[in-house]
Amino acid sequence: MERLFFSLGALMAGLAVMAGAYGAHGGETALGLDQARLISKAARYQMYHGLALLALAWACSQWPAQIRLFQVSGGLFLLGILCFSGSLYLMAFTGAKLGYVTPFGGLAFIAAWLVMAIASWR
Repeated sequence: MERLFFSLGALMAGLAVMAGAYGAHGGETALGLDQARLISKAARYQMYHGLALLALAWACSQWPAQIRLFQVSGGLFLLGILCFSGSLYLMAFTGAKLGYVTPFGGLAFIAAWLVMAIASWR
């Protein structure tokens, strides 16, 4: 599990750098200022939670008895990235109205952090 979370965390962080660079250097002219802001916010939250997956990989190795809770937390982090950042990317690139998905991703992030805290405290 540690290897999976570490790999996904590194991948999410790397993709966040790519998306952030596009938003900062090409998004404003190609898509517009509002879309570039959406990309910037999506990349920022993707980076935060990619790093959280790296921390989760470490936590799995430190407290293996809590692996199930860490798996739940990791799944929620990934769901949050998909729903929160993914919906913002889609809105920026396609103009789709997915604002109802974004808060669900935020709730997944909050739940992931709470589950991770509970698992590490036990």
